[in-house]
Amino acid sequence: MKLGCIADDFTGATDLANNLVRAGMRVTQAIGVPAAAAQADADAVVVALKSRTIAPAQAIEQSLAALHWLRANGARQIYFKYCSTFDSTPRGNIGPVTEALMDALGTDFTIATPAFPDNKRTVFKGHLFVGELLLNESGMQDHPLTPMHDPNLVRVLQAQCRRKVGLIDHRTVADSADAIARRIAELRAQGVGIAIVDAVSNDDLLRLGPALKGMALVTAGSGVAIGLPANFGIEPSSRASQLPPPAGLQAVVSGSCSLATNQQVQEFIRSGRPALAVDPLRIAAGEDVAGQALAWAAPLLAGGPVLVYSTAQPAAVAAIQGRLGTDQSGAMVERTIAAIAAGLVRLGVRQLVVAGGETSGACVQALGVAQLQIGPQIDPGVPWCHALTPDGQGLHIALKSGNFGTPDFFAKAFGMLQ
Repeated sequence: MKLGCIADDFTGATDLANNLVRAGMRVTQAIGVPAAAAQADADAVVVALKSRTIAPAQAIEQSLAALHWLRANGARQIYFKYCSTFDSTPRGNIGPVTEALMDALGTDFTIATPAFPDNKRTVFKGHLFVGELLLNESGMQDHPLTPMHDPNLVRVLQAQCRRKVGLIDHRTVADSADAIARRIAELRAQGVGIAIVDAVSNDDLLRLGPALKGMALVTAGSGVAIGLPANFGIEPSSRASQLPPPAGLQAVVSGSCSLATNQQVQEFIRSGRPALAVDPLRIAAGEDVAGQALAWAAPLLAGGPVLVYSTAQPAAVAAIQGRLGTDQSGAMVERTIAAIAAGLVRLGVRQLVVAGGETSGACVQALGVAQLQIGPQIDPGVPWCHALTPDGQGLHIALKSGNFGTPDFFAKAFGMLQ
């Protein structure tokens, strides 16, 4: 293993693995910290945690366990991956986990940047943009768990950290890898421990890559990954993304309430495909919503993909949270969607798209999947993957971050796999 990665949610893990595969690395994604040794033929292993929104102390504990396993299996560099919208709260978890990893590795400096230009996430003068909009105007201000109201990443991260947070600005990044390295040396001399890095294009990330060679810890979204494999002498190759041929029935489950996923759900419905909405109030009332959804889906699956979703507009989500509580309503829906996903696989679904980071984590755990082989990219940040379920059956699965993908993503995904 050359690169050891820790991701704070499951879709983020496949997002990172996707960019590493595109750059030529053979990548395995582990669901949680593995019990056994790493596979010998993987250049990188991504340990997928479900730690983005749990208590900081728990996130630190899980991340350190992942770090211990990765180092024990020979990882030369550690990559802590978080969302390209820097999802967090004033208490963490990005800052606390970063500092815990720095302490464990004995390093006094690292960088932080969620920049992912392929998905229109850019950082300029320390401010995060989503497309043409500042983060706090992009819809992320309405996120049900981690609403983002400040686009200034230096300020956001400093609120979570005891170390001093600085900035490597766009002029330095646009200059050269040597200029970035000199700026890192300057910041370290000034007592800065973590530096936000500007990046508005893939060229910026490719210049950043060589400057990170040998850095014990890198923290970032998935974008920085495009510039790291070359540091290990690896070049892009289509062989890195080969998967077994697809088979079986097709389905989509969606728990994300992001703007992008709302558009994708509506596009699927407009296309005339069967879709069923999950009502959180019926779950709370004790109805067997999962069983009802599976009974609805069973006779339809032979005709093509079906969709089961809890996706809703921000006002509707807020109303449900007001009645049931934010944490309770979210966990309740995740468990139901995960039960539906597992039931669909029992019905013969072998091509499954899951929308939403928290939803993906719940579904993969319900399916008993321990490891994913990363395949070709569907849209930036979202690859098809292949896994073995506990019964030994092959499953093609795509774990889509709520904010990612074009409006026709669901149809595109199945079309590409064929």
